[in-house]
Amino acid sequence: MLQDFIVAQRDTIIERARVRVRGRAWPSVSSAELEFGVPLFLTQLTETLRLESSGEPFPSGNIGSSATQHGAELLGQGYSVAQVVQDYGDICQVVTALAVETRTPITSEEFQTFNRCLDVAIAGAVTEHARVTSQTRQAEEVERLGHTAHEARDLLSTAVLAFHSLKRGDVAINGSTGAMLGRSLMSLRDLIDRTLSEVRLVANVRRTVRMPVAAFVDELAVTGMLHAEYRQVVFKVSPVDEGMTVDADPQLLSSAVMNILHNAFKNTPSGGQVTLRAFAEKQNFCIEVEDQCGGIPPEKGDLFKTFGDRRGRDRTGLGMGLSIARKAVHAHGGEIEIRNMPGQGCIFAICVPLEAAHETV
Repeated sequence: MLQDFIVAQRDTIIERARVRVRGRAWPSVSSAELEFGVPLFLTQLTETLRLESSGEPFPSGNIGSSATQHGAELLGQGYSVAQVVQDYGDICQVVTALAVETRTPITSEEFQTFNRCLDVAIAGAVTEHARVTSQTRQAEEVERLGHTAHEARDLLSTAVLAFHSLKRGDVAINGSTGAMLGRSLMSLRDLIDRTLSEVRLVANVRRTVRMPVAAFVDELAVTGMLHAEYRQVVFKVSPVDEGMTVDADPQLLSSAVMNILHNAFKNTPSGGQVTLRAFAEKQNFCIEVEDQCGGIPPEKGDLFKTFGDRRGRDRTGLGMGLSIARKAVHAHGGEIEIRNMPGQGCIFAICVPLEAAHETV
């Protein structure tokens, strides 16, 4: 009987399932996960087969409830829905292959029960996985919206207070209060630009045009100079080929570069230097932003990750700027990378095709 076969071969099935999981393309599963998932499923499968053959009533929700727990567990470990399905599929294949290998006689009814339990388990795990994923995303969206609103309100409040001080004539426009007003307005503009870019990326709305690179860099330079002035950082822009053009969405590409520039200004100490370079390399348009942040420690992880760790002491924002920058570059069919220079700084490099490779949206 299949029930007796699974009981007798339990250790072998678990071990072979582990081998299959470790050999998969995605990240291997921890032993703790396998100890929870595979043995639990086998235990329930064995009990289902026993009760089916004895005629005793079996709670139909038993397999599904444990599968639900398994789905949540897998999600917590960063697994996709496809990986959840594969996890259970591996068990099925191991049991079937082992039965054939040992020439164990299994009836068609037992195989039907086996497949029914497998279907219920997969459905339960996938449903819970999808539910928790949706819930997590909704929570992140609410948190992000709340932080964006709070950040906008704080920046606007600071600008209003500075404006009132200047209006009363208590302080000079070219003093610290005027600088505070300028920083607040610039940061508010950056926040709005970043939010608009994210909305367009999510909606997959792009407007690709052929634009002169020199004019594009000039606009970046004007905004960058203001940021550099308020941060007391030297900003240098390398000469650009006047005849060079690129097919791109001006707003999205500008947002990507400005997010990187803003990150560079924020992490470069007062008196340091940020350099912007734009040039053609083979069939690509490349932009490099070099800063003097002192380098990025290895423990900082992926700087492009949303809500990720930030390099310097300035903890404003959600760490979304670099994430949006990467999404905007990928929308152009390009790549963005970081060249770290420990003890000195780093270079953020963007490369996108000079000519669009597909129709615009």
